[in-house]
Amino acid sequence: MTRKGTPNDDEFVLWLAPRLEAAGYKVFADILCLEPGDRWRRVLTSTLQERAAKMLLCCNDVTLKKDGVGEEIGIASDLVRELSDPNFIIPLRLEPFKKVFGIGELQWVDFSDRWADGLNRLLEALQKQNAPCDPENAVISPHWEQYRKRASIEVTNDPETLTSNWLRLIEGPTFIRYYKASGVISRDALRAAVKKFSYPAEVYNQGFFTFANPLDVQEHFGGTGKFAIAFETGLMEFVQEGLEEYDIRRREASNIVMSMLRVAWNRKCKSLGLAEYQWSKASGFHATKDLAPVGKRFGWGRQGDKRSSMLRNIAKGHVWQYGISAQPSFWPYPHMKLKARVLFAEEVNGEAGAAIDDKKKQHRLRRRVCKGWRNKQWHGRQMAMLELMAGDSAYIVLEVGSDASFMLDATPIPFTMPVTTVLPDVLGDEDEETDESTIYASRPEMEDVE
Repeated sequence: MTRKGTPNDDEFVLWLAPRLEAAGYKVFADILCLEPGDRWRRVLTSTLQERAAKMLLCCNDVTLKKDGVGEEIGIASDLVRELSDPNFIIPLRLEPFKKVFGIGELQWVDFSDRWADGLNRLLEALQKQNAPCDPENAVISPHWEQYRKRASIEVTNDPETLTSNWLRLIEGPTFIRYYKASGVISRDALRAAVKKFSYPAEVYNQGFFTFANPLDVQEHFGGTGKFAIAFETGLMEFVQEGLEEYDIRRREASNIVMSMLRVAWNRKCKSLGLAEYQWSKASGFHATKDLAPVGKRFGWGRQGDKRSSMLRNIAKGHVWQYGISAQPSFWPYPHMKLKARVLFAEEVNGEAGAAIDDKKKQHRLRRRVCKGWRNKQWHGRQMAMLELMAGDSAYIVLEVGSDASFMLDATPIPFTMPVTTVLPDVLGDEDEETDESTIYASRPEMEDVE
């Protein structure tokens, strides 16, 4: 069973489709069944020609004037002859409409007065015409309701300033250096020495890249071998152009620097006392009981009204612990991209025990506990985490040498959207917590940040 309409008919289709499925029919609708990248004309044509038992056509003047609708009426008219089914096309009259070629003589089902009455007449017609139906195994797709909820979000033309999850890299080392061994050296010994080095380094052939100066290198690598600077070049020049004489392409050069930046970020997080947890593709660093007691609110907002958010709390019999991962990037400009992480542990006497090692259970808890967090809750936790990391400074400094560092702006990059989505700020009573101070500015007498 298929239907053709336009975005003007979406509300009606979202009402009709699940009711047809409840009666045992299978429904195809373009608003739900087309995937991004699909050649929609080809998909709709093949669906009509190869799968459809009936074509339910939403009829109003706006829909019937569309070129695509006219094309599919023509295809469906051919199928009327091929299938020997004069009732293959069933017009659904949503409002009075001007008749068009191909359906001018067809009797429509009237939905213009009451949709419920129209549905009853449609179900009677489908039953009389022996349309394929399996009421004993009726399945209603949950995607209809999900699509309806997405489509019901109100959008206004008011600009809205949003905060991203990008931290701008505002300063970095001037140079990157490649140190090469003057003689034969064990690569295993070199890797071990690099791993223990106080600053990030990346093994490459018979040497390594680093931002550290010769004194730093000599002090640490003296027992491994003798190393000297093979070349020294500008950091951004290296990232953007690579190094032709060493056959290092731009992509490889960028990956080398990003790898060292990840090491610098991870070491910074560890030095602050954040707990590392290895996720599938990256390390996440989470607030601990020493840094963030359960239920404690942390202030954030350097300008304007002060707000606060929790980084750890108890929900559904478990302790959730907020954390972040970071991925460096140089496009379209140097920045670190943050990803929120929520780690769950069993509750033991009001505190977190060992982290749950069952990935499926972690996933279920995230869906249950975090489903009620609105964007502003996520934003508040991210801001509180960043201020916890930055301390009294406006920056997060990543040391990559005794005289070299990267400086990150601790306030994520803002951007302006031309429209605003009207979303609720208050969570339902069944959700984990409202955390209202994440949403509303706290009055001085109400602030509970210690």
